[in-house]
Amino acid sequence: MKEVFVLGGTGFLGYYTTKELLKRGYAVSTVALPPMPAEDLLPPEVNCTLGDMNRMSDEEIMRMLQGKYAFVYAAGADERIVPQAPALKFFYEANVLPTQRMARLAKQAGVKKFVLFGSYFAHFAEVWTDLDLKRDNAYPRTRLLQEEVAYMEGEGAMDVMTLRLPYIFGVMPGRTPLWTMFVDQVRGKDTVPVLGGGTAMVTARQVAEAAVGAIEHGTHRTGYAICGTNMKHSEFMQMIADMLGQTETKITVVPLEQMKPVMEQYDAYDRQAGKEHGIHLGYTAEIQNRDAYLNPDDTMPILQYRPDDVRASIRETLQRCIEARN
Repeated sequence: MKEVFVLGGTGFLGYYTTKELLKRGYAVSTVALPPMPAEDLLPPEVNCTLGDMNRMSDEEIMRMLQGKYAFVYAAGADERIVPQAPALKFFYEANVLPTQRMARLAKQAGVKKFVLFGSYFAHFAEVWTDLDLKRDNAYPRTRLLQEEVAYMEGEGAMDVMTLRLPYIFGVMPGRTPLWTMFVDQVRGKDTVPVLGGGTAMVTARQVAEAAVGAIEHGTHRTGYAICGTNMKHSEFMQMIADMLGQTETKITVVPLEQMKPVMEQYDAYDRQAGKEHGIHLGYTAEIQNRDAYLNPDDTMPILQYRPDDVRASIRETLQRCIEARN
């Protein structure tokens, strides 16, 4: 039986990935930050250690990785965090350096497959050349660098693949979904302005299946931008209003020229407070005015993850968020 090490196995995506690996017949061990979000979260056959791998010595980590076939890196900081400036320093230290270290140690320990959970902003930083996302924005720039250093560390001995993840929906025991911030944007509002673009979306189950698919079928030095469906931001916000029972709320699509200055002003307030967004809000406006869409046919046949009812997962996720706020 092959054993897979999951970094962050009690987190949202790590939890789903651990369950999928067990279902496929893999043995699983994990290290995750305390506390355990729910009692009996993981089955007893999972070797779960609570701790911070970034505080462990190389020797400790090497012992944990001995005999492991694959490593799934389900940890890191995403763009919703607004750190103290400079953001480039924060995301470099939070995402790039730990990934490089773990990839290096995994290769030294004899691990053969390394799957990194990344962001679809790395994909759009490459394809939206007119927007040049990585020039001024720490988050996509460091996500691309995170991928590159992991690929280089694996070169010649360990296959390294990245899942470039879009909006993700699902629920798990003991954790409130991160989408409560969107519920708060709609709750009690008569009018909710949105920009005219849309985004790719997946379920957590699809991410887990794609992660195992990357282990089994992935190609070294490849970023897979996975997708279950695509949806306009206006439809997503309308789903929130419907879930809240706000039948009179108007979801209004506004032009970029109206929204962008407002978002840039919020960005300026944060800068005055010594903070910096990983993606500046003026760029966020530009992004949300575009269709950040992906084609499932580009990755689904390769990684062999299945179609899923993304809208049902959104409703389940939003219901959990609403209950958490009540």
